[in-house]
Amino acid sequence: MRRRDFLAAVAGARLLAAAPARWNLILIVSDDLGWTDLACYGSQFYETPNLDRLAREGMRFTNAYAACPVCSPTRAALMTGKYPARLGLTDWIPGRKQWPTARLLTPPFQQQLPLQEVTIAEALKPAGYTSASIGKWHLGGPEFWPEKQGFDLNVAGTERGSPKSYFGPFDLPNLSGGSPEDYLTDRLTDEAIRFIEANRSRPFFLYLPHFAVHIPLQAKPAAIEKYRAKVRPEAAQRDPVYAAMIESMDEGVGRLMKRLEELGLAERTVVIFTSDNGGLIFEGSRKVPVTSNHPLRAGKGHLYEGGIRVPLIVRWPGVTPAGSICDYPVSSQDIFPTLAEMAGVKTGKVDGLSLCPLLRQRGKLRREALYWHYPHYSNQGGVPGGAVRAGDWKLIEFYEDGRLELYNLREDVAEKRNLVRKFPQKAAELHAMLRRWRQQVGARMPQKNPNYDPAKADQGLTGAEPPTPPVQ
Repeated sequence: MRRRDFLAAVAGARLLAAAPARWNLILIVSDDLGWTDLACYGSQFYETPNLDRLAREGMRFTNAYAACPVCSPTRAALMTGKYPARLGLTDWIPGRKQWPTARLLTPPFQQQLPLQEVTIAEALKPAGYTSASIGKWHLGGPEFWPEKQGFDLNVAGTERGSPKSYFGPFDLPNLSGGSPEDYLTDRLTDEAIRFIEANRSRPFFLYLPHFAVHIPLQAKPAAIEKYRAKVRPEAAQRDPVYAAMIESMDEGVGRLMKRLEELGLAERTVVIFTSDNGGLIFEGSRKVPVTSNHPLRAGKGHLYEGGIRVPLIVRWPGVTPAGSICDYPVSSQDIFPTLAEMAGVKTGKVDGLSLCPLLRQRGKLRREALYWHYPHYSNQGGVPGGAVRAGDWKLIEFYEDGRLELYNLREDVAEKRNLVRKFPQKAAELHAMLRRWRQQVGARMPQKNPNYDPAKADQGLTGAEPPTPPVQ
């Protein structure tokens, strides 16, 4: 090697050694966890001390949203930073069967996250990150599993949206066997800790999408009995099994954080926690609510706040002030560009915006509005529709009959007062924005069903559809 080349190589090595280590990144996603299902978000029944601590050490968002009221589309938005409508993935995979006499024929949609889309794992790889997806995937079959989408490790991720059982033995990728006493949430935490230990000396991205608290409702017996003793029949949140599932997930977060501290990684690791949609209230023939999203209206499968508003907590040590609260509206697609900026990597064109200015408390986001497109009938009684939130105003358009509902969320977070007649100009303005956005992203719209039968149309729907509020 010539002297000039040798000196250049030495200088480059010194610069590399002097450069600060990249942030480790952890994204934890709970399944079907509602906005008020954590103590730090107001629950007086569920116990979540570790997530409460995470909120005390970071920033808690009070107006965070899922990109869709059901799971797969939101997960696709988290992975790519794009709206589900732009991806053409607008319902849970594979979706519910078309009801032959429903008013609308819902459009076909992607049955997987296309391989040409750039995921977070793929965006981080050139920066030297090793990535693992440990938990629920639900974005396509074997040819579209995490290891095909840029992840170096896939544990438990398949096309399935829920486990056969939360107790062993298990039959998931890189997670098999076990006894009937083994609990899935605990095993996923074990695998996550094992991944961190193996990659402590390099930058890593851990995607930990828990199956909990999705049905089937199954939890450890001792925890169930603990909450059964706390149940008040008149309380809105009162399912002891669901509460025990939340506790196990929270304990997993505590174990993860403790291990980061023991390894000396806690202050170099960003931890983000959120959910994929609002809390499940009813599904199928169930008569007792799974949870309550009060004061929000409705739940999973609906475009009302209970179906799309979710917890979001970000711990960014030394950057985000501890105990801070942000009420700026943000959404799932913002996570991708946020992680990319934290890691110092570039992204292609995405719909989301980096939350770093909010996390640093140095300004707002330049965004006109947030949008939703859900042209499907949900298992929880939701009907095809779209929504837009701009500032404090939210408009919902129901595709079956074109009905519009307008709400001021600052004054009416429960969406009880439909203001469409009182503020027709505002309704028209938001409706025009929503239609324009649908064209821009290529949203597929449902079509009228020639076999629509009003007498039979509701027979294919399950769950509880909230009554339409009075128009003011």
